[in-house]
Amino acid sequence: MEGHICEVALTLNEAIQKAGVNKYDCVILDIGLPDGNGLDLIREMKSNRLTGGILILSAKSSLDDKLTGLNIGADDYLTKPFHFAELSARINSIYRRNNFLGLNEIIFNEIRINTEDNQVYVHDRLLILTKKEYDLLLFFIANRNRIITKESIVEHLWGDNVILTDSFDFVYTHVKNLRKKIVAADGRNYIKCIYGFGYKFIDS
Repeated sequence: MEGHICEVALTLNEAIQKAGVNKYDCVILDIGLPDGNGLDLIREMKSNRLTGGILILSAKSSLDDKLTGLNIGADDYLTKPFHFAELSARINSIYRRNNFLGLNEIIFNEIRINTEDNQVYVHDRLLILTKKEYDLLLFFIANRNRIITKESIVEHLWGDNVILTDSFDFVYTHVKNLRKKIVAADGRNYIKCIYGFGYKFIDS
């Protein structure tokens, strides 16, 4: 409902497998899992240097559980019951902290992004972006000056359950439209195609 791509693991073992294969912006972790303690996933992720924010979600209000989770690498802790608005705010905060130093406003040269209302401005002119174009721009800026494959764009914007074909035309379409809108607002063309690999959002 908040526009996030969500994947679910019902057991600790399944969560370990998914975390080892996919890169997630945020892991919402229950401590009580059928086959073990959710805190073990944090230990596994940290020992293998896996990236991604971690939000512990549990009915337990024990201070020991909270301190243990935070001490071994969790970013935040939320006790049940909770309001979904608070959960959403915590997720967004973790994403901003891990990618944009916790800022609610991201400024990249002439581009300004307000992450609270999802508004993008170029030279203070509001851009009308689709949800995918907005997410793509954030993904590019968070990974600027790195080569981003089309596969990683698909996984980030659609999740690993999307049915992939030999054609990535739909990725090209989103990139082309985003570039076109930025340039139309007198912004610079930061998105460069790296033939045979993907794209690079250059910081120059």
